[in-house]
Amino acid sequence: MKMLMKEWKLCMHPTGYIMLFCTALILVPGFPYGVTCFYMGLAIYFICLTARENHDASYTLTLPVSRADAVRARILFCGVLEVADLLLMSVFILIKYAIGTMPNPAGLDAGLALIGEGMIIFALFNMIYFPLYYKDINKPGKSFLFASIAVFLWITMEVVATYTVPFFRDILDTPDPRNMLDKGLYTLGGLALFLAGTAWSIQTSIKKFDSVDLSL
Repeated sequence: MKMLMKEWKLCMHPTGYIMLFCTALILVPGFPYGVTCFYMGLAIYFICLTARENHDASYTLTLPVSRADAVRARILFCGVLEVADLLLMSVFILIKYAIGTMPNPAGLDAGLALIGEGMIIFALFNMIYFPLYYKDINKPGKSFLFASIAVFLWITMEVVATYTVPFFRDILDTPDPRNMLDKGLYTLGGLALFLAGTAWSIQTSIKKFDSVDLSL
């Protein structure tokens, strides 16, 4: 908990708060809603960039913590932001239904399946960004580039799938409460991937960071 507080007080970037409220774009008709998750990935990049400029890694390792503790705290802190992003997304989905919804031509409709989609996007981002970042913490932009490419490829495939893949087109891309069992299973699958992928990211990133020479 103390390490998470340290991350929030010393590494949190203003975009972390701003991008949370970009989930309000769900209220915009015809917007590819998965992109709202990418914005949180952008905030995570700025958090890591701020940490680099403030020499956070060198400072953190003067504390009575291990490198593994430092990696775990950063990724868990970013995971908390991702979960907060999904919760706010849920709020705006409810607001959208309250004011009247319409089919989204640019990907999944706002609904339960979209939450699962967000979890998949965050899992993909975490599994690519953090292991690359902790291979060389001085190049957060390079890590972000590769993670962004993967995220936008997935979002593009999701949009195409809502027109071409029957499971996406006829089951997931429908207004709630239709097909809620299938949507629930899809969301649970997304949750499992998010948890497993983030855990894998932590372990892999710890191994990468162990071999980094911070004196360079």
